[in-house]
Formats: sequence, C-alpha cells, structure tokens
Amino acid sequence: MKKNKPKYHQIIDAAVVAIAENGYHQAQVSKIAKQAGVADGTIYLYFKNKEDILISLFQEKMGTFAAKTKESIQTKETAAAQLELLVQNHFILLTEDPHLAVVTQLELRQSNKELRLKINEVLKEYLLLIDEVLQTGVQKGEFGPDLNIRLARQMIFGTLDEMITTWVMNDQKYDLAASAPDVTKMLLNGFSNQ
Repeated sequence: MKKNKPKYHQIIDAAVVAIAENGYHQAQVSKIAKQAGVADGTIYLYFKNKEDILISLFQEKMGTFAAKTKESIQTKETAAAQLELLVQNHFILLTEDPHLAVVTQLELRQSNKELRLKINEVLKEYLLLIDEVLQTGVQKGEFGPDLNIRLARQMIFGTLDEMITTWVMNDQKYDLAASAPDVTKMLLNGFSNQ
C-alpha cells in the first residue's frame, strides 16, 4: 500500500539524489528527508532504515526499467534488434538520470555483502530478460545452437556495466547512448570483419 503513495516515490527520488551527491554512508536519513521535503519521521512511515531505502530505490528503478524494456523489446522481430534496443534502453535510462547512474555504478558496490545479495535478487529479473533475448536468438537460428547463454549474458551485462561505470567516472562528458549501435554490433559480431 505504501508504494502507491506519492511520498514513497518522493522519498525514493530524493534518496537517489542524496546518495549520489553525498555517498551512501554520508547520506543520513535527515539529508534524504530534507531533499524530499518531508520530516525525518516521515521516512520511517515508509522505510525501516537507510538500507531499506537503498534496496527499495533499486527495486523501484530497476523493476520499472526491466518491465519497460521487456515490453519494448517484444515489439522487435529479431533477437539482434531486441538486443540493440536493450543496450540502447540501458544507456538511455542511466544517462537521463545521472544521479541514478552514480548510485548504481558506485554507491551500491560499496555496500555490505547482505545488501549486495538483496540487490542481486532484484537484478535477476533483468538478467533473465537478457537470457530470453539470447534464447530467442538461438531458437530463431540467429545465434549458434551451442551458444553458452550464461556466458553470453555475463559478457553483455558486463560490457554495459563497465561502459556506464567508465562514463560515470569520466564525469558523464560524452554521449553514452550514441555508442549503443557500436556496442551491439561488437556484442553480436565480436571483432570479425564479416
């Protein structure tokens, strides 16, 4: 019920900004509350603690992103086109929300093991989506029948993840989304001249 209330999303959005600007460990609940324009106590009506806020923001943002991406790639006929749209959407999501990019690429990685395990649970939905694209490609004969789906997924996600981390570390000085076609081409063809 709380997730349907405007203040829940207001706090989530404020947490993204506060954590990106201050770092997870320095983003006290009071800073998140101030950013959200709510009293400190209001935070606790929606979240147990700061860790719950971080997990919830990742669930909300990643869940919405995975659902939108799944819906949009289903409009594409080929696995190659689906992969290109997935790469493009991944880059666009994070370039349109630079604070979220900082949180996902830097702050989430500094968290404790228990928190990372919870984050990985949320990430599974997105990784399964990549698996679906790859399985579609195998079924349609676009990709080889012996394609190692798990390894291919790790290569795809690892590439996207590294590209976004590099973009964040370089102060977002270039158009990351513009590289989506080249990234997709390399993922699909490697470095072959064919």
